[in-house]
Amino acid sequence: MSRAGLDKNPREVAAMFDGVARRYDLTNTVLSFGQDRRWRKVTRQLLAPQQDEKVLDLAAGSGVSTVEFARSGAYCVAADFSLGMLSVGKGRGVPLVAADALHLPFADDAFDAATISFGLRNLADTVAGLREMRRVVRPGGRLVVCEFSTPTWQPFRGVYMNYLMRALPPIARAVSSNPDAYVYLAESIRSWPDQRALAELIGEAGWTDTTWKNLTSGVVAVHHAKNPS
Repeated sequence: MSRAGLDKNPREVAAMFDGVARRYDLTNTVLSFGQDRRWRKVTRQLLAPQQDEKVLDLAAGSGVSTVEFARSGAYCVAADFSLGMLSVGKGRGVPLVAADALHLPFADDAFDAATISFGLRNLADTVAGLREMRRVVRPGGRLVVCEFSTPTWQPFRGVYMNYLMRALPPIARAVSSNPDAYVYLAESIRSWPDQRALAELIGEAGWTDTTWKNLTSGVVAVHHAKNPS
């Protein structure tokens, strides 16, 4: 089994997710104390996919989030660069596409919306990934990013950071098929920009009207933006 480093080498990141694929969804539910289901629901509500719209769910893993979005009647494509994760998602009833987030295999303006949940943090170049998503979303389309963030209440922030570095790896050892990968998870969350800084990166990539909604006291933030016409 392997884990990636904070340089986020694409080959290492893909191999790491291949290693956690088998029990990835279960592990996330355990580590988040079941909050992952609520985070997906809120992300769908903010994305607001409509009947017959085309939606790209990037870094979709096994497609759990894609299925959530497709409940609206939209045509939702699950894209991920981990073949192991996509293999686990077979049979979910949504299209699965192997794709590099920095070089998407889709035409310009192919989608009405793009979303990425807990995957933007794993890209080697955050702004380049956001620009690539903007390329494949039509003018006037929208972006929703669900990602770990910075707790807004200072006393809780300290407790949360302590949980990440001390409690998360032992819990992962009990349920994950590759517990070392969750050391990377904790490190990558600690080094990730806070809510406002991520909004600035989204703007740097050309998206506009960026807002965000904090979930679980800021443990997770969902950013929403538009592709200017």
